[in-house]
Amino acid sequence: MTTLPSLISMMSQLIASPSISCSQLSWDQSNKGVIELLEGWLSSQGFQCEIMPLPSQPNKFNLIATLGSGDGGLVLSGHTDTVPYDEGRWQSDPFSLEERNQKLYGLGSCDMKGFFAIVLDTVQKMQLYNLKQPLIVLATADEESSMAGARALVEQGSLKARYALIGEPTSLTPIHAHKGIMMERIQVTGQAGHSSNPALGNNALDAMHAVMSELMMFRQQLKHQYRDANFIIDYPTMNFGCIHGGDNPNRICGRCELEFDLRALPGMSNQALMAEISQRLPSIEEKTGTKIQLNSLFPDVPSFYTPIESDIIKACEALTNRQASTVAFATEGPFLNQMGIETLILGPGSIDQAHQPNEFMALDQIQPMQQVIRGLIERFCLQPHEHKNEE
Repeated sequence: MTTLPSLISMMSQLIASPSISCSQLSWDQSNKGVIELLEGWLSSQGFQCEIMPLPSQPNKFNLIATLGSGDGGLVLSGHTDTVPYDEGRWQSDPFSLEERNQKLYGLGSCDMKGFFAIVLDTVQKMQLYNLKQPLIVLATADEESSMAGARALVEQGSLKARYALIGEPTSLTPIHAHKGIMMERIQVTGQAGHSSNPALGNNALDAMHAVMSELMMFRQQLKHQYRDANFIIDYPTMNFGCIHGGDNPNRICGRCELEFDLRALPGMSNQALMAEISQRLPSIEEKTGTKIQLNSLFPDVPSFYTPIESDIIKACEALTNRQASTVAFATEGPFLNQMGIETLILGPGSIDQAHQPNEFMALDQIQPMQQVIRGLIERFCLQPHEHKNEE
């Protein structure tokens, strides 16, 4: 079996391969280079690798690398893409790993290319020739934009395992739940005209005022109806992010747009929320004589929840000596759960550093993460698989 490069060298090579995903095409890049690096290293360690182009984007790829076989097993999952970077605000080249003050700096160092280097380095040092259940390394595309990689896996049904760890930066705290997110746009079309005579037009801003009042009432209703004490912000939130309308004070506004997000608690349905908002708009349309359209800016991400009693949550609480918690950011967790895989989020580095200039992973996060990975592989891949009684 081939000896892998050092952990730092693997991390350097992954960061040196740009793989930005973004809704703006001028930023968006293929992740092929990162996938090919991972495939080469994992193949050299005996993993069977399958590279899967995304149906909607043939220049983007998922990788499923499997060692061993069986109907249980463990997935170690991460995304291969990064967000764009702020040129001129980095103290070093974002694509060149640099060590300063016991920290490793680079775009994707903690979110989340560094995780793959840690996994590979850990696996290489373990005796894995007698696996009772499979060990799977999953690398996905486009998590930072559309989550198209994870969505494709759900549609293809090509990932089978019992448990999964997603190595997003959580400062090594096990995460068992997060809110969902929807980003929506409401467009109101009225009729422009000269402002000296209101009868010459139909003001879209007036109608948008009614729309926003209705949404604010709905927001209060959600806040009173749904609570989850596991979250710091323990209710669903709706944020009016931006509004655009009209072009001049002396013209009746003919068109207005509002963009907002809605973050639902676990157990709430994004589709039901959309349906309820949709039902509230026709009466405003009728009263104001305008045309009102509701559209999604991006596909929604469902909320994520794995019961705290799950074996993988309990195992990670024991390995980290920390209680499972919740986070505000969204992950690929709900998509893995949809495939019947009990999933938790736990990784090295802090979300505070992710998406920031001078992103870094502290060196003191690496060894504890390796200990968690070793413990999970021993528990879920090297020990005989127990079938639970189905109730």
